[in-house]
Amino acid sequence: MESDAAKTADSGWRETVKIVIHALVLAVIVRIFFYQPFNIPSGSMKDTLLVGDYLFVSKISYGYSRYSFPFGMIPFSGRVFGAEPKRGDVVVFKLPRDTDKDFIKRILGLPGDEILIRQGVVYINGVAVPRVRVGEFSDAESGGAVERYKETLPSGVSYYVLDARPNGEVDNAGPFVVPPGHYFVLGDNRDNSIDSRYPPQRGGVGFVPFENLVGRAEIIFFSVLDEYERERDGYSVARPWNWPFMIRWQRIFSLVR
Repeated sequence: MESDAAKTADSGWRETVKIVIHALVLAVIVRIFFYQPFNIPSGSMKDTLLVGDYLFVSKISYGYSRYSFPFGMIPFSGRVFGAEPKRGDVVVFKLPRDTDKDFIKRILGLPGDEILIRQGVVYINGVAVPRVRVGEFSDAESGGAVERYKETLPSGVSYYVLDARPNGEVDNAGPFVVPPGHYFVLGDNRDNSIDSRYPPQRGGVGFVPFENLVGRAEIIFFSVLDEYERERDGYSVARPWNWPFMIRWQRIFSLVR
């Protein structure tokens, strides 16, 4: 006959298993319908986003398309509960020419806009986006300092961009007329970003269909130094006592703007 202690222990295990299952189900629901974690693997959005940043992307911001769900497991066309993104939003999207790949860039052109870039200055419908130099960004990857500018959109939204090479390869591009239902995106690290300035035929992004948007980048929840920064500072993942110093504490829980 089972003792009271054994019954209590068995009941305790069952409750623990139920709690774990409920937590997992809740986590899956949140990931699929509300917020999905992403990490930044490249420097195309420096210094807004750095390699080693981990962030949450809001999937409810623009509604849902088939790309909102893992592996496109719910195939349908268009978006439901769709809301238009705003100029200046930092978005995660499925690369149009290869929807297995996630990209993250900033929306500069809305449907119907004409985008022109001359000497690094972005013109939206013939009006230049004001750009003011605000110093330099120390880039461990390139081993030097990069020119840093503040751009301000007509809506008043401001953000920082990097210009590593004056009159670089695509500092003069366009004009591009954004088709209906599509968006023009740029990386904040302007000379080191594959974005809408490059057509898909050249390995670029081209215009991004509304359907391909996964969500809006909202908050950085964790951040660690990249390999170049670790090498510069003499840190190694093989030395556990280095680990606390490899975390970018000041970036944790910072909003993406």
